[in-house]
Amino acid sequence: MANLVVIGMQWGDEGKGKIVDLLCPAFDAVVRYQGGHNAGHTVKFGDRHFSLHLIPSGILHPGVDCVLGNGMVLAPDAFFAELDRLRQGGVVPEGRLWVSTRVPILVPDHARLDRAREEARGSRSIGTTSRGIGPAYESKVARLAVRAGELGASNLGQRLADLSGPAAGLPGGPTEPSALLAQCREWGERLAPFLADTAQLLVGWLEEGKSLLFEGAQGALLDVDHGTFPFVTSSNTTAGAAATGSGVPPMALDGVLGVVKAYTTRVGGGPFTVELHDEAGAHLRRRGNEFGTTTGRPRRCGWFDAVAARYARRINGARALALTKLDVLDEFEEIRICTAYRLDGREIDAMPASLEELERAAPVYRSVPGWRQETAGILEFERLPERARAYVECLEQEVGAPISLVSTGPRREETLLRESSGPLAGWLGSRLAAVLQARG
Repeated sequence: MANLVVIGMQWGDEGKGKIVDLLCPAFDAVVRYQGGHNAGHTVKFGDRHFSLHLIPSGILHPGVDCVLGNGMVLAPDAFFAELDRLRQGGVVPEGRLWVSTRVPILVPDHARLDRAREEARGSRSIGTTSRGIGPAYESKVARLAVRAGELGASNLGQRLADLSGPAAGLPGGPTEPSALLAQCREWGERLAPFLADTAQLLVGWLEEGKSLLFEGAQGALLDVDHGTFPFVTSSNTTAGAAATGSGVPPMALDGVLGVVKAYTTRVGGGPFTVELHDEAGAHLRRRGNEFGTTTGRPRRCGWFDAVAARYARRINGARALALTKLDVLDEFEEIRICTAYRLDGREIDAMPASLEELERAAPVYRSVPGWRQETAGILEFERLPERARAYVECLEQEVGAPISLVSTGPRREETLLRESSGPLAGWLGSRLAAVLQARG
């Protein structure tokens, strides 16, 4: 069985949670390798609905192990709250959920610092979730972070005193040291049943012949190195981070599946070339329910940006795509695809690295006719309206990768497999086809 990385190819919110949830039965374990509780995955099947922020989507499948890797940052209170919600929903995580002993702990001062910085930026704010993710990663890079496996250490008090340095300038000062120490000791006791050297665990599973599914958070265009910097997240969201963020060797990653929405959305600040400020954009937001899983903020909406998706496909090596929310476009008479940018009087087909140039770029659109028919719940590609099929094929040509999965609704079972699309079947074999035929 292949070891597959599933990544978002836009600015996040592409529907990765649903795709990972669908693929889970074809794998032995699911691994999160970056980000924190600033991420949000929504999974729906039947009449059930789960919102996940830290714990991999595989937790909803009995028998699938789930790992929170060292490349994440962990807010313990958020983790425990998510566990409680899962248990209330009848999910049993014990015995198959593992947290890396190397994962940095996010403390309250991180969130306070994040909020203070965003407020200080005013109109120039990045648009973070203000949950402390960036400051927590800063503590890691500054070699000040306290890691999950150290919450019971004898020198924890001194470590926490060192950690409070970056937050010392906050209004009111850092959290009172003895209170933070007591809180961390409690976290350590509650985390203990889940802690493991997950890098060793994963490599052991690989040696046993088990298959791993790596679940990215956010999207490739929010990558701290390769995204629209500085309007990015604080971790590497691209496929290459799956190795460093989990501890598996790079050669163990057999393929990358990129997830794209049938249109484009973005949350927070930063350039967004295809953004719509008209009724079409408002319609996409309403019909697509484009509000953040984590923050509830309305998402900025626009037509499909093939330039951005093409760039993401190249830097991630995505050999196949999953297309989500095709049904959101059912009511449009005309649909547009951004195939290039116009910058300083010339047409370019690649994303500029310069933020200033990207802000000046204008979209070059290709118009295609809408299908004006309902696609929701259709499970065979040949049954889609002819114009919907043409739209899917157009996106394939523009992005440069085959679309193997098409989502026609929010639920797990509302997904079709294009068996003729090639690469996905080569990675996953007949087991995936059986999973899709069972329809959850």
